[in-house]
Amino acid sequence: MKKTILRQLIVLPLLTAVMAMLYACGAASGISRATDGATANKPFSATYVLQQGASAVIAPAAAPGIAGGATAPTVKLERVNDSRCRVGAVCVWAGYISYSFTLTKPDGTTSNFVLSDSMPDGKTSVTQDGLTFTLAGVEPQAVPAKNEPAPDYRVSLRVSNSRPSDPTPRPS
Repeated sequence: MKKTILRQLIVLPLLTAVMAMLYACGAASGISRATDGATANKPFSATYVLQQGASAVIAPAAAPGIAGGATAPTVKLERVNDSRCRVGAVCVWAGYISYSFTLTKPDGTTSNFVLSDSMPDGKTSVTQDGLTFTLAGVEPQAVPAKNEPAPDYRVSLRVSNSRPSDPTPRPS
């Protein structure tokens, strides 16, 4: 009986210590997996309101960077091109409004895209580098009068990550 009690006093704490170490190793590997590109696989959607010349950091799309830091792409509203016929003016055509953006990737390279809901062959949504940019709205929507200065537009841009295509064929 003394042997059984002595065995329980030694084996039970030793077993508890081994279980704690295994749990800690499993939790640590789970943490490293969560920081290694989890944002690339996890769906997200965020809306940013930009004025001309302003930029926004797309934080949900951050990728692991050098020395463990995260780097995220940025999007900038470069220019608003409003060629719509002003109120009180006589025009040959109605015109359109478009929005020019620059996407700066974490490695510093840039790409440009234009969104418009009224421009001929214009698109309200575009996908670049796994991110989908969708025109969500603009303020003010009203066309200014012919003698008024151009308004300070605020463009709402919805950014989401596009789902990668599933290479696995699905049964019909």
